[in-house]
This record gives sequence, structure tokens and C-alpha cells, in this order.
Amino acid sequence: MDVFNSYNLIIEASVILILSFLFNGIAKRTNIPSVLLLILLGFILQLILKTFTSEEVDFFPALEVLGIIGLIMIVLEAALELELKKEKLIPILKSMAIALTGLIGSAWVAALILHQFIPDMSMKVAWLYATPLSILSSAIIIPSVSGLADKKKEFHIYESTFSDIMGIMMFYFLLGGLNPTADSGAGGFALNILLTVVISLIASYAIILIFQQIKSQAKLFLLIAVLLLLYAIGKQLHLSSLLIILIFGLVIANMKLFFGGKLSHFLQYEKAHRIYHELHIVTLETAFVVRTFFFVIFGLTIAVASLFNFQVAMVSLLIIVSVYAIRFVILRTFVGSDILPQLFIAPRGLITILLFYAIPSEIQVASFEPGILLFVIMGTSLIMTWAMIKDKKKMSTILDLADKEMEVLQREKEKIKESDLPPPSDPQLPEEFSEDC
Repeated sequence: MDVFNSYNLIIEASVILILSFLFNGIAKRTNIPSVLLLILLGFILQLILKTFTSEEVDFFPALEVLGIIGLIMIVLEAALELELKKEKLIPILKSMAIALTGLIGSAWVAALILHQFIPDMSMKVAWLYATPLSILSSAIIIPSVSGLADKKKEFHIYESTFSDIMGIMMFYFLLGGLNPTADSGAGGFALNILLTVVISLIASYAIILIFQQIKSQAKLFLLIAVLLLLYAIGKQLHLSSLLIILIFGLVIANMKLFFGGKLSHFLQYEKAHRIYHELHIVTLETAFVVRTFFFVIFGLTIAVASLFNFQVAMVSLLIIVSVYAIRFVILRTFVGSDILPQLFIAPRGLITILLFYAIPSEIQVASFEPGILLFVIMGTSLIMTWAMIKDKKKMSTILDLADKEMEVLQREKEKIKESDLPPPSDPQLPEEFSEDC
């Protein structure tokens, strides 16, 4: 049986997308992340492939391309939902501080663990390996927190988006430090960020002003093509390309803020807002498709046998424990006592996988088991699932109690109404008293 002929590929891709849609429905009802179900589906397909074909298939090129496009779509999707208002400034800065502190703290402890237990791994290389393991996965978090209160949901969107961007920047900064010819130091890194921000703002204004003049109905995928082009060119020029996507999303989502004063004369708000609305829908749909195939293909590539390795389990568990210990301290410091279920919403995912595969072969450590990657991703996702289910049950209990209290109050009101006596009639004076008067 030819598993990879054209019609079979169409059937397989269609079935995967249909199942992914069903997984989303299951995720909403049970709070089990659809990502876990997609990875499981990929692993089942791996077993099926081994049964029907003996040829080895290299899925890495597809995984890399899907990962990059998925990353762009997820960051753009998140940026399109961020409102820049004065009242949002403190939550945004707080989320950024928590994301940065958590990223650096988790990477530092994970690097110490890897350096200690992985043979031949220097501390510098350990930092590089630890960074992907310390980045929150917006690909898992954003779809999973839709049922939380608005304030908590907003915090997780901000935090995971900042963690993605700062984590990628930190990874490539560390990678540059391991390559003396490409290392420009902290000053060069800061200049790179500043240059990226300037280019991003200029490109964002230009794109909005040009695209609001285009009358063609097929301009949305043209816009996405332009963003992908800017991202790829930025990467080739060693810029922080993800900032380009984030800033464009922020500009188009907050047009009235960025096109204030005299610039407002150049903005055709109705047309530009229509582009924003349609782009939001296309980005959402594209992110769903790309995320689906990325995690299924990742499931196709995993070696489950490594999970049963004692060293893999020990190192992974130490990293997972350190993640939540550090997160507890940070959330208690910045947020206070109300840190549930936020404490346990710290899954690793798409960025972790993508950056791990981006480590150059000359820097890779042969003794590092990729099973650590899978163990941490699965472990943090399952812990998040447990926390979300527990929070959902807690909220259901609170709502049930509130409903019961309302029923009791309603019954009490009805009893009071039923027991009310009719108002007394006007008193009549006795006849004798009337005559005396």
C-alpha cells in the first residue's frame, strides 16, 4: 500500500484536520489541551506507518517550516488581540516582568541541572539547551485559557506572548555568544533590537497605508506573504524578526493610537479596520491548520523509548519541579495570593521544539537525550490540564452554590409575599361617639 500517493495524502490531511477540530471540542469540555491529543495522534500514525511501510521518512524539513509559520501566526494572532490603553499599561508591564523573570530564572536552574547530569555539556551550552525548555508555549496557552476570567486570560495571553518573543531573542543571543565571529555583545544586541523596532514601525505604517488602497478581494494572503517575507529577510539579516510581526499586529490592532494627530488624515479607518477584522479571522484559521500539522508531525518523530530511560526521567522531573518552584516565587511576589490556576499554566510546546532543532550540529551534545524535551512538554501540559480541570470544578461548585442561594432567596421572597396581610381599611368611628361629637 502506497501511503504517500497524492489521494492518500489528501485523505490523511483531511482526516487529521477533522480530528483536530473534534479535539478542540474535547479540549473545551475537558480542559485537556488539544496539543496532547495531536501529539498522541502523531504517535499512533507513526506506529501505523511502521506497519505499512519500511521506508524511513525525514519529517524534519516539514516540521521546521510548519514551526516557523505557526510561530508567526500565533504571535500575530495574539498581537491582534492586545489593546494598548492606559489602564492596560500596568498589566502589560507586570506580565512582561513576570515572563522575563520566569524565563531567566527557569533557564538558569535548568542549565545547572543539565550541566550537572549531562556528560560533556559546558555551562554555556547548557544555557543554550535550557532556554527552549524555559519558554512558555502560547500555542498551547492561548487556546486553553478561553474559559478563565477576563483578567487571568489577558495575563496569560500577555505573558506567553512575551515569553515566546524574549525567549527566542535570548536563544539567538546565547547562540551568538557561542560563535565568536557572530558575537556582537550586549551593545550589538541592544542595537539590533532598536533597529528591528524602527524597521518594524516603518514597515507597519507602509503596509497599512498601501493595503487600504488595494481593492482586490485576494489581498489578505498577499498581506500574510509580505509578513512572511519580512520575517525571513529579517532572519537573514540577523534581526529579531518576531518583533516585526508583534509590532505590526499591535499597530493594526490599535490604529487610532498609532495614527493620531496629523497622521489620522492618511488613515482610511473603515477600510483599514475591515482589513484588521478579516486578517484576524484568516490568522486564526491559519494558526489552527499549521498548529495541527506541526504537532502531529512532531508526534510522528518522537522516540517514546527514551521516556523509559532513568536519567531522562530524573533530569526532566528536576526541571519540571524547578519550573513551578520558580513560578510560585515570582507569582507570589508580583501577583499576591490569588495565583491559581496561573501557577500551573506553564506548558512548553512549539517554541521549545523549534529552537531545540535550531541548535547547530557543531554545538549539539551527543549525550543529551531528546526524550527530555518530550518529557518536559508532556509533563507541563498534563499538569496544566489537571489545574484547569480542578479550577473548572471549583468554579462549577461556586456557581452551583450561588444558584442554590438564589433559589433560597427567591423562596423566602415568595413566602413573604404570601404571608403579607391585606392593608387595613379606614377605621370607622362608633355611632355613639359620632352623636356625642
